[in-house]
Amino acid sequence: MKKIATLTALLLASAFLPAQVKVTQDADHVQVEIDGKPFTTFYLHEGEAMKPYLYPLRTADGKIITRHFPMEKVEGEPTDHPHQRGLWFGHEDVGGSDFWNNETSYVTSRPKRGWIKVDKITEAKGGKTGVIGAEMTWSALDGTKLLSEKRVMTFSGDAKVRTIDLDITLTALAAVKFGDAKDGVLGIRLARSMQEDSADRGKNDNMAHSGTMVNAEGQEKEKNVWSKLSNWVDYSGDVDGEKVGVAIFDNPQNSTRSVWHSRGYGLFAANPFGRLAFNTASNKVYTQDGSVSLDAGKSVHYRFRVIIHTGDAKDAGIAKMWDQYVK
Repeated sequence: MKKIATLTALLLASAFLPAQVKVTQDADHVQVEIDGKPFTTFYLHEGEAMKPYLYPLRTADGKIITRHFPMEKVEGEPTDHPHQRGLWFGHEDVGGSDFWNNETSYVTSRPKRGWIKVDKITEAKGGKTGVIGAEMTWSALDGTKLLSEKRVMTFSGDAKVRTIDLDITLTALAAVKFGDAKDGVLGIRLARSMQEDSADRGKNDNMAHSGTMVNAEGQEKEKNVWSKLSNWVDYSGDVDGEKVGVAIFDNPQNSTRSVWHSRGYGLFAANPFGRLAFNTASNKVYTQDGSVSLDAGKSVHYRFRVIIHTGDAKDAGIAKMWDQYVK
């Protein structure tokens, strides 16, 4: 019995040991593996995308929690919002240019779309954690340079959890304004089965949707989470018969705190530049503009943690993870 107890204790302890992370760079991508299994790929540029993104995002046992479209076409998957690729970072209004709704094909619908281009990968290394560092430039369609971005993404995991820490500094290359707008800033497009409802609102999508979003205050579903301020939001649902979820933590030291742009159709986003844009005719929550203006050379700094887990927020202990995160 003593040997069995010891073995059980060792197995439980091993489940929480940090995994080894491998980071592999080529000309157009940086791939991340955790404990010998693929986790995600950082696409510097791909197809019609005008910003870099991570795709796909996987659980520790390999289930994909992000929508495949438009990178891959899967029968029955919704094809709305092609610019919502995996995990990305951008904003709808920076100096009048749109860095969120920005695909090269959006010629007439978004004529003021801008480019976020990776100038160089500054770091790509593995170990107990994996790190991808990148320098980028945000430019208007005419080539006017508006922002420089320094991004560090740190990847880690164990037998049950995958974690991405994002550390992002945006520096104005000329006087620039981040407008008060809904579409921003850190976004994830979730797998079809994790949605709370249908992107097609029943027109072409008749599958059952299992998703539920919940915030740090315990408020659930889009009607109670969307447009609110909260330290974190978790979005969980079924993938291949298993309950899985993803949480985003909004670091309390960020230059501005995020309003949650979380939608039932699978968009999951934290937006530090939206306030008045989230007011509705029946619910005017905000009285002050959320825009941020920077003089040339000035910066804003944002950190977020993304946690991919099994179970829902309660099962995964997301509230406890938040407490550990802010210590």
